[in-house]
Amino acid sequence: MKVESLIFDMDGTLWDSAENVARSWTEVLKEKSDVDMVVTESDIKAVMGMPMDAIARKMFGEFPEERQMELVDACGDYENDYLRQHGGKLYDGVEDTLAKLSEAHRLYIVSNCQSGYIEAFLEYYGFGRYFKDILCWGDTKVSKGESIKILMDKNGITDAAYVGDIQGDCDSARYAGIKFIHAAYGFGKVEDKDASIQRFEGLLDIVE
Repeated sequence: MKVESLIFDMDGTLWDSAENVARSWTEVLKEKSDVDMVVTESDIKAVMGMPMDAIARKMFGEFPEERQMELVDACGDYENDYLRQHGGKLYDGVEDTLAKLSEAHRLYIVSNCQSGYIEAFLEYYGFGRYFKDILCWGDTKVSKGESIKILMDKNGITDAAYVGDIQGDCDSARYAGIKFIHAAYGFGKVEDKDASIQRFEGLLDIVE
């Protein structure tokens, strides 16, 4: 598969931050008098990939919409700070593969996360040098497919593949009119993929 640019999902593709996200959310929520909740890694994995407003409804559905967003925003803000200090579980081969890919491709990230989450990832690992641009739901408040199109338009991208791990990622790539590579080691199963990788380094075999 020959493509000029690669656009990456975050969770289940580049890393697994669920354990530390759960810890950070639990720390925030224990300070809230109206919330009695311990957030688990499984809870976080069940919502990863959703836009933040959908996560708010899923996690805090017993509260009015305004309170749902207050809680998810508080958790997200602290989560960013926590991940800047503690990171997550980086998948094997990510750094070496990104370094090699960046020599011949333009690399980007588009995620459904809150603003600051991608930056925390890049800061913790020092990966900013590999990526040309990033975009997330917190910046655009639109679907991932629409965010991919915004990033493509901004950067003059006409030939790209999106690398992600769940069906929503595939659907978003199709919406944006680009190819999709399934990170099969991640969190979900996908139909209608253009290619699949069992490990991150497998990208080199597909696009080089």
